[in-house]
Amino acid sequence: MQDFPLRIMRLMDHAEREHGHREIVSARADGTVHRTNWKEVTDRSRRLAGALERLGVEPGERVATLAMNHDRHLVAWFGVVGMGGVLHTLNPRLFDDQLTYIVNHAEDRVLLYDKAFAPIVERLKGQWPSVAHYVCFDDEFDALLADEPGEYRWYEGDERDPCGLCYTSGTTGDPKGVLYEHRSTVLHAMSVVVPDILDVSARAVMLPVVPMFHANSWCIPYAAALAGFKLVMCADNRPERLCELFLTEGVTHSAGVPTVWLGIIDYVEETGASLGKLNTVVIGGSSAPPATIRWFRKRGIRVNHLWGMTEMSPVGTVGAPPSNWDEMSDAEQVDYLSRPGRSMFGVELRVVDEAGNVLPRDGTSSGHLQTRGAAVVKRYFKKDADAVDADNWFDTGDIAVIHPDNTLRLTDRAKDVIKSGGEWISSIELENAAVGCPGVAEAAAIGIPHPKWDERPLLLVVRDEGSTITAGEVRDYLAGEVAKWWLPDAIEFVDELPHTGTGKLSKKDLRDKYRNYRFADAEAMVGRD
Repeated sequence: MQDFPLRIMRLMDHAEREHGHREIVSARADGTVHRTNWKEVTDRSRRLAGALERLGVEPGERVATLAMNHDRHLVAWFGVVGMGGVLHTLNPRLFDDQLTYIVNHAEDRVLLYDKAFAPIVERLKGQWPSVAHYVCFDDEFDALLADEPGEYRWYEGDERDPCGLCYTSGTTGDPKGVLYEHRSTVLHAMSVVVPDILDVSARAVMLPVVPMFHANSWCIPYAAALAGFKLVMCADNRPERLCELFLTEGVTHSAGVPTVWLGIIDYVEETGASLGKLNTVVIGGSSAPPATIRWFRKRGIRVNHLWGMTEMSPVGTVGAPPSNWDEMSDAEQVDYLSRPGRSMFGVELRVVDEAGNVLPRDGTSSGHLQTRGAAVVKRYFKKDADAVDADNWFDTGDIAVIHPDNTLRLTDRAKDVIKSGGEWISSIELENAAVGCPGVAEAAAIGIPHPKWDERPLLLVVRDEGSTITAGEVRDYLAGEVAKWWLPDAIEFVDELPHTGTGKLSKKDLRDKYRNYRFADAEAMVGRD
């Protein structure tokens, strides 16, 4: 058989040749809607590749972006890689000290950025000595490309050359870089387009709400080139703007984290807005609350629940319907979709105990989740030691259970699990149950030291606007949703909860804030039966 290196630009060539006139729509930050197609994006990618070479960028060097979802950013995704560079997407929501560390650690040579993030650039550029060139997408990018002839020939190299760099959010210690390869990324893109995951083809119209700067954007830009579907990008993720684009552009597929969908649900309920032709919603990033799944199902919209992480490129599992789907009750189907699901091709999972013994797939044995596969990290960027064991198993940092049908159920992050009386309480499941309670907008559960039980859960709740729900009402609701011994020992109402730069609940900040919190009468419980 022929040698056909799996390199990213093969995807671009395919999109230009087979789907050249398929539309790419970009709702830019200035309110305008720009329309292009794969043929034009390919041409502009070639021009960017030539421009970067002219600026002195060498193959293997990093080119950073600080930008939202739009057509110019899409050009950067391919143009940087096309000249042999490494695309390094920066998260503008990170703190200054994290951005300073990440850019310096990556030794980025060029930074392409949105005008909206110019204040960040001006504030930090003096601390980024490796960055030789700054190019604003809004004001300078088009002129940069116009000076190039557009006849660039893609840089050729080994399929295991690096192509992308993403950093973890650094909730424990400094952020760590995950260096993606051409081969791993192409394989991942081929894996996620299948019916059980993104379920896309040339007929699909996808609006990914997941940012292009987060976790390899779930590999959607590369999947778009592979499948040739219409891509709709939006720099403004307000529910009203997204719903407008769903309707006007005929969006059939969308993907985002649970908080995005909660916002859209609230907006639709308040205004009666239409979701148009939307028929498939992909939810990832954290567990999808059953109430969210039920809401979409009532409207005939399919929900695919994904789980993964930056270190996995990032998709690992999908909660897609199994072969016996039609035989399951509605409640069983919702419960199934609430799980992260089964491994996709190229991903292996197992659960081990504290001693490293592999635990059975019995639906009850809970332990540390490990993974390995074609697109799973082996070693973090610039680290001397591998992040895997001798058999390539990578510890995800999650506590999980695998069921007899091989579906995964995440019970917590290892550092977030609540250890009560020798048993584990899942903060994630407790939070999801609480969010299903009418009047609750958001919830977080953390473990508080207890003299008898080691730890007991404290539930922090943000009320819906106008809600007067009480702690007793929340507790009564939870009594019908979780085991009695999981019920929180205290429920406190707060105006807001802290989040990380990637939008996840910051349990670290909550533990720091409530480290001196003690349950009323906890000391008096010592010695009771």
